[in-house]
Amino acid sequence: MPTSPHILVLGCNFAGLTTARYIRAFAGDEVDITCVDRTPYLTFVPNIPLEVWHNNNPAEELHLPFVKFLDRDDIRFIHAEVQGIDVDGRSVEYTPVERSGSAAESVGYDFLVIALGNNLAFEEIEGFAEHGHTLTDTYYGEKLRRYLHEGGYKGGPIAVGSDRFVQGHHPDLPLLPEAKAACEGPPVEIAFSMAHWLEKHEMGDARSITLFTPAEVIAEDAGEKILDELLPMVEDLGFGYRADTEGIERLYEDGIEFEDGSSVEAELKIIFPNWTAHDVVKDLPITDDQGFVVTGLQMRNPDYPEVFAVGDAASVTVPKLGSLGHKEAEICAQMLGRAAGAHEPDEPIPSLEPEVICMGDMGGRKGFYMHTNEWWGGDTSILKIGYTPHALKMGFKTIYYTTGGKVPTWGLPLSEFVGDHALV
Repeated sequence: MPTSPHILVLGCNFAGLTTARYIRAFAGDEVDITCVDRTPYLTFVPNIPLEVWHNNNPAEELHLPFVKFLDRDDIRFIHAEVQGIDVDGRSVEYTPVERSGSAAESVGYDFLVIALGNNLAFEEIEGFAEHGHTLTDTYYGEKLRRYLHEGGYKGGPIAVGSDRFVQGHHPDLPLLPEAKAACEGPPVEIAFSMAHWLEKHEMGDARSITLFTPAEVIAEDAGEKILDELLPMVEDLGFGYRADTEGIERLYEDGIEFEDGSSVEAELKIIFPNWTAHDVVKDLPITDDQGFVVTGLQMRNPDYPEVFAVGDAASVTVPKLGSLGHKEAEICAQMLGRAAGAHEPDEPIPSLEPEVICMGDMGGRKGFYMHTNEWWGGDTSILKIGYTPHALKMGFKTIYYTTGGKVPTWGLPLSEFVGDHALV
């Protein structure tokens, strides 16, 4: 009796979890699905700053156990670290990590989805361990919470921004804009929301904060129309602003030295690093010159058609943005459902149409909403500020937790519609 095709998904954070569950929806019982991840929970990174400002340990609320959702879809979970990928032999080596000392094992596949995310290269920044802070995971979030709320912060100047992102290139990639920062929605969001936190605690305001970017402008992927609104707002509120820093040379006790030779004074330095590929995928024949997985706009590798990639691990995900990963997950799942013979859509499966959809907190239950494809040559450019964008941000967390990552296919378009047409 023939066996069902085995689909192996590496990584079970936003893109991986959503892809795995969508695959089950589109492929039904025609496939076997396995997910491999080093933790049995997803970290809801976008809401870490909110928890920190409210003096809550972010790990209490933002670790979403996902195994129960995989079980509902009859998806096997392997709690392990991926050690090697053999794309010619169609197998993956892994080491279980629930207890130390486990022996390495391997698992074969018919189709492979690489959703391992990225490596946040803080180790490349001299002085970060001693002098830096960030909000990229719950460990660093809790470290910053304690610094702010337990007397570490003395009210001095603050700098928020990104190190230089090194984008991958490959002749088989579609034409992509060149990004100098991996994703600058978080620095913008943190600057606005922290200014509110400073005012609330009578420790300063926007004038205490300097935003910096290695690019020509902050949030370059937002496009000119939105930036024509955003940058005057940054100036009017009193934020400091540095562009074209070319990256971070080092952090020291009283500030940051940039690659362009300039520096900025800062007691508190909130940093977003270069986003690099994981070592386990670097130098594979499926990756670009930086180790990100090469795909077309339907998330499939051109040389190994059984290999797909979604989320930050994929070369085409520029900027490294969650809304792009969500769109990629649905496309990838439809492609695999069709490959398994279980999904025959009435319309052709869409290709990725890159755009920025970003909802950020600004403090005081207000937020911003960006929807734009101008950076890629499109004509959509919407910026809204008010209470509705904040409600959309909080609502997405609720729906994600409720559905276990299987956000209805109408969920993101509905958010777009509400955000695009919101009055406040």
